[in-house]
Amino acid sequence: DVTEIEEKEEQAKQEEQILKEQELSNLLHEKRYLKALGLAISLDRPHTVLTVVKAILKETDGKKHLEENIIRLRKDQKEAVLSFLVTWNTNSRNCHEAQAVIETLLKHEAPDSLLQYSGIKSAVESLLPYT
Repeated sequence: DVTEIEEKEEQAKQEEQILKEQELSNLLHEKRYLKALGLAISLDRPHTVLTVVKAILKETDGKKHLEENIIRLRKDQKEAVLSFLVTWNTNSRNCHEAQAVIETLLKHEAPDSLLQYSGIKSAVESLLPYT
């Protein structure tokens, strides 16, 4: 019977999730946006990533800070943000944040490197009607 072992593993996962949520909250409070973005992406939380992007844009020189943070993300993290912003862009409340991130990606990524992103074709097709 492995039920007890599975329950302990599940409990450990839940505890780890709670710790990461608390860490994310602390990072946002401390305005350490790059780490907060990375953690929210690793947790696969599009809404939390959007919250971080909104917080960055509310800062003085928010657009500049957003660019600095997006540029410093790894390629896989940028791919995840791209997939998130496709959904954000379809909602008028979140489209401005999505457009700010798209602008940053288009400005600072070479077209050849953008073509290497997984899901770029479907992302562009989804973005065009709303952009």
